[in-house]
Amino acid sequence: MSNVDCFQALSDPQKRAIYDQYGEEGLKASADGGGSSSMNGSANQRFNPRNAEDVFAEFFGSSKPFENMGRAKSMRFQTEGAGTFGGFGGNENKFRSYNDSAGTSSNQARKPPPVETKLLCTLEELYAGSTRKMKISRNVVKPNGQIGTESEILTIDIKPGWKKGTKITFPDKGNENPNQLPADLVFVIDEKPHDLYTREGNDLLVHRKIALVDALAGTTVNLKTLDGRDLVIKLTDVVTPGYELVIAKEGMPIVKENGRRGNLRIKFDVDFPKRLSSEQRHNIRKVLGGQVQQQ
Repeated sequence: MSNVDCFQALSDPQKRAIYDQYGEEGLKASADGGGSSSMNGSANQRFNPRNAEDVFAEFFGSSKPFENMGRAKSMRFQTEGAGTFGGFGGNENKFRSYNDSAGTSSNQARKPPPVETKLLCTLEELYAGSTRKMKISRNVVKPNGQIGTESEILTIDIKPGWKKGTKITFPDKGNENPNQLPADLVFVIDEKPHDLYTREGNDLLVHRKIALVDALAGTTVNLKTLDGRDLVIKLTDVVTPGYELVIAKEGMPIVKENGRRGNLRIKFDVDFPKRLSSEQRHNIRKVLGGQVQQQ
């Protein structure tokens, strides 16, 4: 069919409808079949024209493919967090099938809370660092599903300066149970009391009692450090009750600050005599009274 014939045919509303539905081939078949009357005969048998709902039914399995589309979409996906597509609104949108999410959550093995145990350490260990070997025994699930036990030696490297409450975690070293992930095993540092030193943060504190005469006339304080050194401290100041002497860099190592240490603090308690003789009182008054008059 020429372009002129096609144009003339399209001016006919009935032929235009055939062209819109079946294209130029349909229009040619209509012309060969003898016009609009023959479309009810041979042309109908060739093209078997159908309405739009029939065509949709063939392709989509339903004559109303868009019916309940909004409902189907909401049933298929769920959104975690507020916001819109593409992350607008500040939250990332994640979509997954309800059926998929229900299946994975019910079958996924859960991990129990970590098992914590205290690890008592001396101040000497925390001052210089040390290595501990800890033998543990735990339940394990064998390949046949039975529960058995196994022993293992764990190595803990205690770093100089670690404080009470520091945690060392060994992943999956706790007991195993069927359908459950093994728990983490956590050791928590704790400090054993020391006969001489008390730790306060990065400082070491010592309480020392001295006689009144030493507090007034001076004395020497001898201490054994946590790493075994002999520390000799000359006390030349007049010591009053509550007096504190600070020795720099003789405290605990400071973690993550290589070479730095806290301070050693010595707090003095002056031991006053409970009674004095008349001669002692006279001499003290003479000495101290003279100092007062000279001042």
